[in-house]
Amino acid sequence: MNSNGLPRTTPVKVLHSCWSWLPMTQNWIYSQVKYLPGAAVEAHVACHVTENLAHFPWPNLHVGRPRGLVRRASDYLGRFVGKARNDHALEVARRIRPEILHSHFGDQAWNDLAVSRSLGIPHVATFYGYDVNQLPRGSSLWRRRYGELFSEISAVLCEGPHMAACLARLGCPQHKVRLMPLGIEMEKLRCVPRQRPDKEPLRVLIAASFREKKGIPYAVAALGRLARDVPLRITIAGDAGRDRASRQEKQRILLGVREAGLEALTRFLGFVDHDTLCDIALDHDIFVSPSITASDGDTEGGAPVAIIEMLASGMPVVSTRHCDIPFVAGPQASSFFAAERDVDDLEKCLRALLAQPDWNPITAPSRAHVMAQHDAVRQGAALAQIYLDMVGSNS
Repeated sequence: MNSNGLPRTTPVKVLHSCWSWLPMTQNWIYSQVKYLPGAAVEAHVACHVTENLAHFPWPNLHVGRPRGLVRRASDYLGRFVGKARNDHALEVARRIRPEILHSHFGDQAWNDLAVSRSLGIPHVATFYGYDVNQLPRGSSLWRRRYGELFSEISAVLCEGPHMAACLARLGCPQHKVRLMPLGIEMEKLRCVPRQRPDKEPLRVLIAASFREKKGIPYAVAALGRLARDVPLRITIAGDAGRDRASRQEKQRILLGVREAGLEALTRFLGFVDHDTLCDIALDHDIFVSPSITASDGDTEGGAPVAIIEMLASGMPVVSTRHCDIPFVAGPQASSFFAAERDVDDLEKCLRALLAQPDWNPITAPSRAHVMAQHDAVRQGAALAQIYLDMVGSNS
């Protein structure tokens, strides 16, 4: 509605701010922007660097000017030191005059404060994971910065109640926190209800970047025990990044596969794109994703999107009671959540699933739960409504 009480006749212009558009592991940000209804929202993106544009095309993409290595390093470090500032986003904002600024990740939101202050527009931030737990852990600097952010931000979006509670403990006023489960492209996910295989080996899928919080070594250890009396075929999709911690995690995974005697039963695919992963998933019986709180405090924050997508495809999931994973999976899947870092409990969950004569009573309600909470079209409309509510009195 505009100031005269009449319906808007133009879309609300929103500037999305992120460091990079877009890592393959952040496809869920693309879904948020892609599924905003065009009649209601004109979405722009301001970023410093680009990657994977063939997978994540966007017409209104505003990329920072190319800079030398020293200046790029300085810009990157500027997100963590000094005053809140994002010169590129501010330049874009002054040019396109958005009505709302939407920052992705908490540290990005703090750096974007100068933009919302300069234009005097509502500021929305979505938190995802490391920004909730790892970043402020033991850091009085970031706790102060978050206090500054939460005092000025218009709304903070998060995936589920666990993350909402974490944000409240960091000092975010509860009235500013809104649950916004991440949307997935339901129309692209074929549903093939799985059943426990009779004579064929159990086909197990693990798909995640090689980071400590993904808990892959615990999955490998539990599967090694299961393989003593259950025929298995294991596929691991994912790989290490460039950082040292990720490379070390890869070595732990490879060592775990050897020690569990699973080398002949396991194939490593490396990183695969989203469409390929969805196709691969259809040839597997169960998905194992035992997330943990990493030693540096990093967590899923909410839940891995891969879990949501696998449940939508009709696949049962064995996971952990970590962050918002139980919330996104629904109550029907509660019997297949292990305690974090507990190989015995993971093995029990795997065997409990295999003891079920029919998996449909588990997978069908979980898929329905995911469809109700995570359909990208529906979530896009819900996000658009948040924007419209913010500008309604001024439009």
